[in-house]
Amino acid sequence: MGRRRGGTYAAPRSGLKAREAAALVGCDSAQMSQMESGIGGVSEERLRRLAAHYSCADPDLIESLVTMANDRTHGWWEEYRTLLPTSFMDLSELEHHATFRWDVDCLYVPGLLQTEEYARRVFSHRVPELPCGELDLRVAHRMARRTIIDGDRPIPYKAVVHEAALRIKVGNRAVAQAQLDRIQELSEADHVTVRVIPFALDDFIDAGSAMVFAGGPVPKLDTVVRDAPHGSAFVDSEAQLNSFRTLFRRVEASSLEPERSRDFIHRLAKEL
Repeated sequence: MGRRRGGTYAAPRSGLKAREAAALVGCDSAQMSQMESGIGGVSEERLRRLAAHYSCADPDLIESLVTMANDRTHGWWEEYRTLLPTSFMDLSELEHHATFRWDVDCLYVPGLLQTEEYARRVFSHRVPELPCGELDLRVAHRMARRTIIDGDRPIPYKAVVHEAALRIKVGNRAVAQAQLDRIQELSEADHVTVRVIPFALDDFIDAGSAMVFAGGPVPKLDTVVRDAPHGSAFVDSEAQLNSFRTLFRRVEASSLEPERSRDFIHRLAKEL
């Protein structure tokens, strides 16, 4: 089932200790910990029993969790397991189950919009420098992730990008030109919305770092991914999710309309 929110905090909130919850579903504390952290799978029967003992009365949430528990898909990302950091697998699986995706970025073009050469330049400037083999793997993984917006079953996607990210040349003129062309091409799709925050915007202080918001089958399964010093941080508490929803709406409202954003990107490309 991968990285899913389990009962890590549900047991204490329901008045149960972890070992008590484990006993109720016929396992030990170590197995319960693995289920909660997403390391080990959980059967539908155990999931429904846990939901009952945790006093979960949200049928939509329970059925969504059951659907994920029964999903035995061997995702494309499994070929990268043990070759790349675990957070790469977590993000891929999160996107596999997502019903929509929002991005905010002020310094780089969002990963799902990046060309292969742009992504290679980004990863190649990492400190400490990546081994050549891992560099190739990270680029290939990022390109494969794009299937959620340009594959056979794309999901609704919104990206709000600051002008700085579009002007910073990650690579030479050719790389920059190809990247802007790629954004314009993708923004023509009905399910893709790209909006630009221009330097000329007054009082813009809402987005200080990159944000990925992945919509779950139900709102309680939404997840935000933020950059952290040693990888990615996954945020899924209800209070924090509400804050990020508000943040995205404010950033979106401050940006140029999609048509004006396409014109803006077109002008930037002509300036190169």
